[in-house]
Amino acid sequence: MEITIGVQNLPREIVLESDQSAEEVAAAVAAALAGRPALELVDSRGRHVIVPTASLGYVEIGAETKGRVGFGTL
Repeated sequence: MEITIGVQNLPREIVLESDQSAEEVAAAVAAALAGRPALELVDSRGRHVIVPTASLGYVEIGAETKGRVGFGTL
């Protein structure tokens, strides 16, 4: 699924693909907003993305990704 994170005072968004479910991502965002110092997500390649909670502008959780069509390899 595609996740877009808007960060305050930055012109670009952080966009990542994650294997986490929408519910897991929403729970991580809610926990960060409830008092954790940072939002931590893991992308589909295993990289950790950590954003300080105070800098979060918004988090957009996309739809679950389906199989892709094309000749690219992952």
